[in-house]
Amino acid sequence: MNALRGHPDWMQRTYISQGEHAVCAGPDQVIATLLGSCVSACLWDPRSEIGGMNHVLFVDDNANAAQVFGHGVNGMELLINGLVHRGADRQNLKAKVFGGARMIEGLSDAGLRNGQFVLDFLLRERIPHVGGDLGGDKARRLEFWPGTGRARMKLVAKPVPLTPPAVKPASEVELF
Repeated sequence: MNALRGHPDWMQRTYISQGEHAVCAGPDQVIATLLGSCVSACLWDPRSEIGGMNHVLFVDDNANAAQVFGHGVNGMELLINGLVHRGADRQNLKAKVFGGARMIEGLSDAGLRNGQFVLDFLLRERIPHVGGDLGGDKARRLEFWPGTGRARMKLVAKPVPLTPPAVKPASEVELF
C-alpha cells in the first residue's frame, strides 16, 4: 500500500486538471482531481468497465458566455466520444456529477450554473444521473474508479487563501 496516496501500489492513478478529461478501463484505474466552482462529470459503462471523468468550468457571466458555453458542450462530448471510442456502449452510460461550489462569497454563483449545465446536458442526452455532490462553499478532492463507477469525495476544510494585489502609493513610479 502506498501510504502517501492511500492506494495499493498496483493501482494506476491519473490526475486531471481544468479543461482535461481521462478515459480508462478496468478496476485498477483511478482518476483524480481537485474541484472548486468547476464540475466533473464521471461517466461509465458498468458492462464494459470503461469510464472517464472531465474537469470543466462550463458557464460564465462575461461577454464570451456563448463561447464558454460551447466549451462546456465540447468537454462533455469529448468525454462521451472518448468512452465510445474505447468500447463503452452509449446506451449503458451512467453519471455522477461533483463540484460547483461557490468559492467566493458575494461573487456570481457560477458553480451552481456549472452543475445545472451538466445535469441538463445529461437529461437531454438520456444519460442517468445516479449520484454525486454539487454546490456548497468548499472545494472537493475527487477520486473516481472508472471501471466500477465508484467515487470518493472529500471536502477541503480550509478555504483557498486569496491574496489581494499590493496597493502602491500614488506617488510611487513603477518601471518595467
